[in-house]
Amino acid sequence: MSLLLAGARLPGSDGVLDLRIVEGRIDAVDLAGRLDPRGAERLDLGGRWLVPGLWDNHVHFTQWAQTARRLDVSRAASAAEAADLVRRRVAAEPGEELLVGFGFHDALWPDLPTRALLDAAAGRRPVVLMAGDLHCSWLNSAAAQRFAPASDDAVLREDASFAVTSELGPADEATSDRWAAEAAAAAARRGVVGIVDLEYGWNLDTWVRRMAPSDPLLRVEFGVYGDDLERAAGLGLRTGAPVEGTDGLLTVGPFKVISDGSLNTRTALCTHAYPDGSHGVANLSGDELVAAMRFAVRNGIEPAVHAIGDEANRRALDAFERIGVRGRIEHAQLVAPDDVARFARLGVTASVQPEHAMDDRDVAERLWEGRTDRAFPLADFLRHGVRLAFGSDAPVAPLDPWVAIGAAVDRSRAGREPWHPEQRIPFSAALDASVRSRVATGEPADLVVLDADPSTLAGEALRAAPVAATLLGGRFTHDTLR
Repeated sequence: MSLLLAGARLPGSDGVLDLRIVEGRIDAVDLAGRLDPRGAERLDLGGRWLVPGLWDNHVHFTQWAQTARRLDVSRAASAAEAADLVRRRVAAEPGEELLVGFGFHDALWPDLPTRALLDAAAGRRPVVLMAGDLHCSWLNSAAAQRFAPASDDAVLREDASFAVTSELGPADEATSDRWAAEAAAAAARRGVVGIVDLEYGWNLDTWVRRMAPSDPLLRVEFGVYGDDLERAAGLGLRTGAPVEGTDGLLTVGPFKVISDGSLNTRTALCTHAYPDGSHGVANLSGDELVAAMRFAVRNGIEPAVHAIGDEANRRALDAFERIGVRGRIEHAQLVAPDDVARFARLGVTASVQPEHAMDDRDVAERLWEGRTDRAFPLADFLRHGVRLAFGSDAPVAPLDPWVAIGAAVDRSRAGREPWHPEQRIPFSAALDASVRSRVATGEPADLVVLDADPSTLAGEALRAAPVAATLLGGRFTHDTLR
């Protein structure tokens, strides 16, 4: 069965095209009316716009699927305000079960998050509040007794926090998979055809199970963390290789290694000190990073190094140079000018999340004072020929590539003045960083149909680009047209 999409336009063009899709690929593209329609189902797009299917290149998908079920504390302007949100939820929904909140940013709070504050709000009910950057968590006494009995700290950071938050998912696989299916459907409604899932833990079995039902909605590349690197190598997993029994929709992703922390948690590794005199954290020494990356490369697994601070980015690039291999740096939020060019020279992809610039602009001005001209340097990357790959880091930002594209193009949100507008990039470059294919003969029929020309949109209109349909391998995963 073939499908003829008639009357399509490409962004920035007035020409009208027809596309024929056969067995999941674009079989032919020509001017409207020139393709033979016989034997094909014909769908008239009525002059709507067509772009390649969108990818989110950095997602924590299971956590993203859970976020809607958690208490939103993202708007709390102080620890006291976050605790009050907990108090209200406990009063409205009394019980003894664990209460999980998400999204706080304490770097600009005027007060400290303490156990006593959460204890007063929730009593004996265990409460864990996860930071919006995923790198720290705030526990009351009941939660600490359950998850971190050896720690006296109210706020756990980095590995100590990861150990807690990895235990916060639903107890049963059926619930987790149902939430994941709902999140996949929501992504498809925004034109998403694929994700790179960098969820913590071993996700091969999880995604094989989720792919088992008919007609999955997304392509998925799953990442591997250090604890499972030898396991992955022993199974012969190789980056880019399809997983048997998933119709090619599930493939092996990169080796994810977290080399430093985050900005809001003040653990991103930087050359200059934070206001408190610290420089952030290095989770591995240079030799340890090289050894882990070298093992991955020898076994065919591409490295993807989390590096946010400028010193962490420099060390990650040093490691790539020592090994002599290409790969990805995740986040690359603060980068020295000389190192921008090194990305290009070494063939290292900047896997970046443009919306983080909008989330972090105020805290960056305080914690990286005087250096924000090289924070989130998208235009600099583009000017030096660095390959960009856009993502969300969901749940840190929404799993919606149009939000990332809008942030990259406008460098603004909610009507604020653009932040370092010299780092804005053109729509065409932002779209290229969000796709894996082209609207061309022989390409996968991963496509998005829009009700407006996205290249003409700006501000909130671009962030909310009107998606009419999404096709994955020629199959509709979202459809308002028929």
